[in-house]
Amino acid sequence: MTDVRYPIGKCTIDPDITPAKRAAWIADIANLPANLHQAVAGLSDEQLAHAYRPGGWTLRQVVHHLADEHLNAFAYFKMALTEDDPVIKQYDEPAWANTLDASIAPVELSLNLLTALHARWVLLLNSLDDNQFARAYIHRRGRLTFDDAIQLYSWHCRHHTAHIVSFRNQ
Repeated sequence: MTDVRYPIGKCTIDPDITPAKRAAWIADIANLPANLHQAVAGLSDEQLAHAYRPGGWTLRQVVHHLADEHLNAFAYFKMALTEDDPVIKQYDEPAWANTLDASIAPVELSLNLLTALHARWVLLLNSLDDNQFARAYIHRRGRLTFDDAIQLYSWHCRHHTAHIVSFRNQ
């Protein structure tokens, strides 16, 4: 049986970078807003208030988490473009998911935010050359190059969307 925490498996970083793989990872980031809109389309407030798994976040919290994390990620990329190996301050993801806005705000707020944010992020990513993709930031996971990070966020987009889709398919 599949682990409901990891419906698409755990994130792995591919060290063999090709232009085609890079383009696919960026496409996953580009497609998140549309895929997420589709995943939550027609869900009631009651359904959005359900956890996708026992002890997990509600579907609403998952949507707001994506906005929180990706806002931070965009900032990580901008810092790493303008600073050498900046150290990224961690934030408490579970605490952020339990703030009032993440618990009760309409998902449309984060869907709209993600639409605009991902348009900017993808524009930025598509402007980078190979030397810039080698830039990095220091994260709780260690030193992440942009090539590493786009894989992480490609997975993150698909991972959390799969949580919602899995709930819908129950």
